[in-house]
Amino acid sequence: MCRWLAYSGSPMLLSHVLYTPMHSMIDQSLHAKMGAEPTNGDGFGIGWYDDAGPVPGVFRSTEPAWNDQNLREVSGHVTSRLFFAHLRAAIGSSVQQSNCHPFRHDRRLWMHNGFIDGFHLVKRDLVLAIDESLFPEIAGTTDSELLFYTALTFGLEQDPPGAVARAIGLVEQLGRARGVENPFQGTIATSDGETLWAFRYSSAGQSRSLFFNRTVPELRKLFPGREILQEASDDARLVVSEPIGDLPGAWVEMPESCYAVVRDGDDELREFSPRKP
Repeated sequence: MCRWLAYSGSPMLLSHVLYTPMHSMIDQSLHAKMGAEPTNGDGFGIGWYDDAGPVPGVFRSTEPAWNDQNLREVSGHVTSRLFFAHLRAAIGSSVQQSNCHPFRHDRRLWMHNGFIDGFHLVKRDLVLAIDESLFPEIAGTTDSELLFYTALTFGLEQDPPGAVARAIGLVEQLGRARGVENPFQGTIATSDGETLWAFRYSSAGQSRSLFFNRTVPELRKLFPGREILQEASDDARLVVSEPIGDLPGAWVEMPESCYAVVRDGDDELREFSPRKP
């Protein structure tokens, strides 16, 4: 399974998050501890919002993250207040740039760790459910990208929690109609550049891991000597598939069947369940 990270807070150099901490994202591309496999070398992607405009920048590659000098170069010069990073471990679909996360539509970013079980059985119906105006934008072959455009069809830009609930509800409806007991597995992050939404849900109730950091003021009290905590803003928030750094007690596991909303330091954790589309 893949690994991903989402950051929201004061502007931060991407390399400080991707490369600097112990067990960083780059280390996890080779030595993940909590995924289905330790190596996530089937490509990577970063997406970030900056002052250039509302549409985020995206850089994706099929190279392993640990071996890509362009990623090190770009992340050492890009500063962002909200960014995504994703390490891909392919399950069945091709290793190609269009299959790397995050995916982008206008100002919206999307990334996913997990899978649609029985995807080959429901793929045609999912494609037909997507709004025809969005269909030409689909460039890859992954279940994650189709789920993104299904959610866009169901109103992701207006109501992200509702759209994700209806998209997963459709996946479960189609899968179970074809005999798939647990059609969906995954964690999802999406953003419009102002708000970050992070979801943890699986049909079997055994979702992929997902964590968020304790508040920065809490961490400063626990670790007063850490310079990075003095530089971070009070509202800085990281959501990760797997904890980074070496601060014991710094991470809280997101509960099963929940989603988080992060915006301007106002964080909320809410229950999540799929809806019939």
